[in-house]
Amino acid sequence: MTENEKVLLDNNSTLSIQPVSKLYKHYVLFLLTVVYIFNFVDRQILVVLQESIKEELLLSDTQLGLLSGLSFAFFYVLLGIPIARAADKGSRRNIISVAVVIWSAMTAMCGLAQNYVQLLLARIGVGVGEAGCSPPAHSMISSYFSSDKRATALSVYSMGIYIGILFGFTLGAWLDATYGWRIAFLSLGLPGILLAFFFFVTVKEPEREGGLNTSEQASFLNMLSQLTSKRSFVYLSLAAGLHSFGTYALGNWLPSFLSRIHEMPKQEIGLYAGLILGVAGAVGTVTGGYLADRLGKSGPEWYVKVPGFAAILALPFFGVYYFHSSVPVILVALFIGYACVSTFLGPCIAITHSLVPQNMRAFASAIFFLVLNLIGLGLGPLFVGIVSDMLAPALGVESLRWALASTMFISVIAIIMFFKSSQTLKTDLAVS
Repeated sequence: MTENEKVLLDNNSTLSIQPVSKLYKHYVLFLLTVVYIFNFVDRQILVVLQESIKEELLLSDTQLGLLSGLSFAFFYVLLGIPIARAADKGSRRNIISVAVVIWSAMTAMCGLAQNYVQLLLARIGVGVGEAGCSPPAHSMISSYFSSDKRATALSVYSMGIYIGILFGFTLGAWLDATYGWRIAFLSLGLPGILLAFFFFVTVKEPEREGGLNTSEQASFLNMLSQLTSKRSFVYLSLAAGLHSFGTYALGNWLPSFLSRIHEMPKQEIGLYAGLILGVAGAVGTVTGGYLADRLGKSGPEWYVKVPGFAAILALPFFGVYYFHSSVPVILVALFIGYACVSTFLGPCIAITHSLVPQNMRAFASAIFFLVLNLIGLGLGPLFVGIVSDMLAPALGVESLRWALASTMFISVIAIIMFFKSSQTLKTDLAVS
């Protein structure tokens, strides 16, 4: 083994691994991004179909919020930690392949549901499957890309969120309008099973730095203690969760908002919502990763400050989106605001991985996503549904507007948490 076949780890220990070609690294990153696109198509398809589902199954906004938020998020985060522990010890490639099969099959099962309980159980199944995606994928990416390129690579992967929203909204709305919501679930769920097979066959499990040594794997409580002892991580996780509270609420209720408040037809909603969230989200994600890697050369606190400043910039645009009456104006405001709030994920995951040893990366991602999804995905859409139902007797359809706008106060707290994290980051990195 020559010196050129060694890598310097983030914790300054040098261990040998087999060299991997740049082309293959980018192929794996591309395929992981495709997997993440399917992940979000299947996760978000319910959002664009929910008005049709509400009409057929006679559901309330609270029930819709539970379907698109907490029922998914609870099992998603509950299983995320043991799956991440398995990913830090075993084959990340195998875990991702099995996960894709499960969530794809359960998405198709949503189309067969005959009542609310059956649909709820199918959505729980989607959450169970999708729990096996991101922590192992983050760990694989961090194995392939050095710390100075990691935020950009993770941001490319995170683009899958917004490309998935783009396809999920546009195709979902078209399939709903043409064939109905049941066919939409079946059509967008089943292809994932073929993707899982292709991923399993063409992707190899990357070597870990120093090889796999399960005897060095710390206990759950030990690892959790290491993470929570770093104040920057605690603040960062809370910031991401509170930040996502508003963004998930906005995204999950966007089709309903455009339908009820602005009376847009289904296919127009799918097109505009998909294009705006897809393109704006992708632009924001890549920009956030690029800026964090570039500015981070002058100080690691920029990995946290970039999303903090971007979130400040987004607030006035969301104010325009929620309260202006002109559809073209609100769509432009939505594009700019959503691009700003989409900058956070790549930099946050990258700096999280810099705070821990390489054999804790999947676990650290799982804890980060537990907080993010439990607060953001679990509570954001549900909160809006509950508040909308409470205000409906007095405000009618306007109740949804005010319920959504109220989440901006939570976003202010998120901004404070981002900057609190930046103040303690250097100290925590010094002892990592």
